[in-house]
Amino acid sequence: MDTLHSLPFKQRLANIEAFVFDNDGVFTNGTVYLMPGGEQVRTASTRDGYAVQHAVKCGLRIAMISGGQSDEVVRRMNGLGVKEIIMGAALKITEFQSLCDRWEVDPAQVCYMGDDIPDIPVLKAAGIACCPHDAAPEIRSICDYVSPVKGGEGCVRDILEQAMKVNGLWMNDLAHAW
Repeated sequence: MDTLHSLPFKQRLANIEAFVFDNDGVFTNGTVYLMPGGEQVRTASTRDGYAVQHAVKCGLRIAMISGGQSDEVVRRMNGLGVKEIIMGAALKITEFQSLCDRWEVDPAQVCYMGDDIPDIPVLKAAGIACCPHDAAPEIRSICDYVSPVKGGEGCVRDILEQAMKVNGLWMNDLAHAW
């Protein structure tokens, strides 16, 4: 076991330099509404959105890697200040490794949140593996942290808020503006 994994969870959060999230099942509850014209509609938590934009303003690196394709998701993430949005990822681990290389960040210093089978290789590579409360059992069993919050209901905020509190960034001067 490496030194980082022997530390308590909150101390490990203090060493995280970047956060990477899946979309469906993490930012959303995984439900996709199929509209008559073929459009796919999802719901997302505004509390997650608040935490993401606050984290970006505080200088945290945030990215999303999704197997899905959605211009609406890209627009939302861009609106929150997220610049690294990877859609249509057939193998998330390849995109994750490329992202870490671009950022010049060791994967051990990245927290990844995913909820289903395609996330397993990334969860195993990341320094902290976490998931929403309603993640697939195979995911829950390998994660360092299982949020008490379900996907699409604030699990992203849960992990970001904890990390930002550990680093003294949560209730700073930037917290009161959207």
